[in-house]
Amino acid sequence: MPIHFSRTLLASAALLLAAQSLTAHADVFVSSEKDNAILHMDADGKIIRTIAVCQRPRHMAWARDKQQIMTACGDSDELGVIDLKSGKMLDHIPTGESPEIFSLSPDAKTAYVSIEDGSLIAAYDVASKKQVFSVKTGAEPEGVLATADGKTVYATSEVASTVYRIDVEKRKVVGQVKVGMRPRRFALSPDASELWVTNELSASVSIIDTTSMKLKQTLAFKVQGMRNSDITPVGMTMSSDGKTVWVALGRANHVAEIDVASRAVKGLTLVGKRAWGLTLSPDGTRLYVANGMSDDMTIIDTASRKALKTVPVGREPHTILVN
Repeated sequence: MPIHFSRTLLASAALLLAAQSLTAHADVFVSSEKDNAILHMDADGKIIRTIAVCQRPRHMAWARDKQQIMTACGDSDELGVIDLKSGKMLDHIPTGESPEIFSLSPDAKTAYVSIEDGSLIAAYDVASKKQVFSVKTGAEPEGVLATADGKTVYATSEVASTVYRIDVEKRKVVGQVKVGMRPRRFALSPDASELWVTNELSASVSIIDTTSMKLKQTLAFKVQGMRNSDITPVGMTMSSDGKTVWVALGRANHVAEIDVASRAVKGLTLVGKRAWGLTLSPDGTRLYVANGMSDDMTIIDTASRKALKTVPVGREPHTILVN
């Protein structure tokens, strides 16, 4: 008897194959703090080349339509500009001491950088390399997120356990909210109505209503056999459809998958030691996790929530970008 396939099934299969093809040909970039380098890898974690950059590269962001990468250079006090075609660091923007996290404006003309030692967020003009303004925050600011409309920048203060809302035009803090202990990184919902922030020392994630700048909810993590002090969430990413959030649980050596609608943890995936940085592939089929204390990267299949493999990535990987 002949087997007939519906157009819907054939179309779904074609989309799945296309997604798998896109992921298979993806380029992965990992900043390695102690190697002063960015590793260029294929989608399966094979090293293609090692790009020498600045001292202690940490956070990274795409620039010039993904032809360049910018990275925060923690020990050389600058933002490094790396050209991917030549594989060289072509330029740099001097910053305050020990930059870690930054966020580019939508037009990529301004870089907002957390300057921990100065307790401030500094805005730098990328073209002129000059600081155009700065805004004071609580002590030890880290997480920074510029919104897609270019009007707002959010920042965390680890010591004050506070999230700040900065008005870019007014160049000042226009709202703040207390969250958990030592807030670290952000994820913003696609409609920009909810801001999620990881609380490293509270083993939780706080969800903020961006209109009222009030705390909506706090989600606590539990890992069987571990104390709360062992659960230290830092890195976080949200799926492009806003339905799923993935959180790296630090010393708990797991990644949590959260269903946004129900606020429930759907499951945990065991990864390497001290999972901090993580990012999704553009098609959402793979999650790449940087494990800072085991010097490796875990690749997770998001559909099954299973780790496909763990590969070495230099010493103290910090941030991952996938093109």
